[in-house]
Amino acid sequence: MLSGKKDLRQIMRRREKKMKKGKLKKLLAVMMSAAMVASMAGCGSSAATTESQAPQETASKAEETGTAAAETVDISAQGDNQEAVTITYANFNASGSNEETLQKMYEAFHEEYPNITVNIETISYDDYFTQMQTRVAGGTAPDCYELNIENFAAYANKGALAELTGIDTSGYDETALSAFNVDGKQYGVPGNFSNVVLIYNKDLFDQAQIDYPNDDWTWDDALKAAEAIRALDENTYGIYQPITFNEFFKVAAQYGGSILNEDKTAFTINSPENLTAAEMMINKVTETNVQPNEEQMGGMGDWDLFQSGRLGMIPTGIWAFATFTDGCDFAWDICVEPGGTQKATHFFSNALVVNAKSDKKEAAATWINWLASSDKSAQMRIDAGWDLPAVNNQEVLSGYLAITPPENRQAVFDSLNYLVVAPIIEDYSLMADIITDKLTMAASGKITVKDALDQAQSECEAQITLK
Repeated sequence: MLSGKKDLRQIMRRREKKMKKGKLKKLLAVMMSAAMVASMAGCGSSAATTESQAPQETASKAEETGTAAAETVDISAQGDNQEAVTITYANFNASGSNEETLQKMYEAFHEEYPNITVNIETISYDDYFTQMQTRVAGGTAPDCYELNIENFAAYANKGALAELTGIDTSGYDETALSAFNVDGKQYGVPGNFSNVVLIYNKDLFDQAQIDYPNDDWTWDDALKAAEAIRALDENTYGIYQPITFNEFFKVAAQYGGSILNEDKTAFTINSPENLTAAEMMINKVTETNVQPNEEQMGGMGDWDLFQSGRLGMIPTGIWAFATFTDGCDFAWDICVEPGGTQKATHFFSNALVVNAKSDKKEAAATWINWLASSDKSAQMRIDAGWDLPAVNNQEVLSGYLAITPPENRQAVFDSLNYLVVAPIIEDYSLMADIITDKLTMAASGKITVKDALDQAQSECEAQITLK
């Protein structure tokens, strides 16, 4: 999603179900079909990995107390009350490079609703959730604000968010809206959308005299190409895929695996399918070395390596397009991520929510609804190259396809057929940390891949209580 941020990414729900919701028209539907209580919504920088861009924080249980929110607000009111009102809106998505775009969105909104003034607070992702936890606990939270998928469910369940009623579904896909629905109640609207594709260096493929990747590629195809590119010289690598939880749960889905069983009552981390997935990821580093190890990276980030012209392929978010357009002096393009026994790919989104304790809920709801679903806001987001708007207006979305590079921008929409989201649980951050730690140990040769998954399974079972 956003440049220089972390943002659902992430984001994500259908744990290992392939989303076959269609393409352009279902952009949003698919986009959040999930327990998507979360989206990383985040975008990365050249030094950040796809995973580092996905949110890892969950709302503090100690700080967020209470019961399910009883407060409601009719979002259909649309600011009809002409009394002048000033509200506060906090976000992290715009930090870094899109604060000006957000300000322009507000100015357009204010022309339509001159009685509503919005004081915008843009906070860096690294500080955002610490501040919000403190402010929610202290009763000083803004009137409306942004949440990634991981945090959304915790805030909703703890009574921090107002229920949104009277939503005009004409601007949203109903499936997308359901991503921010808890126990039949709507506590947020989808503010944006990003997913992951395979980005590749066409020049290196030409040098290796091999065919470019296509949307039908499996990991077998990708690994063969990676080996051919690795053979070009000792400083060139075939692919970079972070050895982290956020990549692992996706690759597990590509091989028919999952982190949790279907009803989220048991961990399935060390399943045979997951072992196949983890071995594929780690063998790229330890066996074939088509992916550089930590020492070979030399402190360089994956985006930096790609921009240097020394990396053939990188699965990363569509938020990389602007950076690679400016920073790559070689030809590059994209396709749908490779699959194992099936396709699966990341997507990220953020929720826009209303503070349950605000005394200006109607105005706050009017603002977030406009920001998330209006054609003007959507067009501004696309024009800025920020991320995709979570709307179902095909005319607006089709304009996205005209922007190059990449030439095969259609792959962004084709990927929507295969979206998966992270297995959202209350102790998401702890689960992610445990699994990432064990995978990292395996990648460094300290333990076997099987031992890594067995240990992750045991530690998650010991430290995390599932419903």
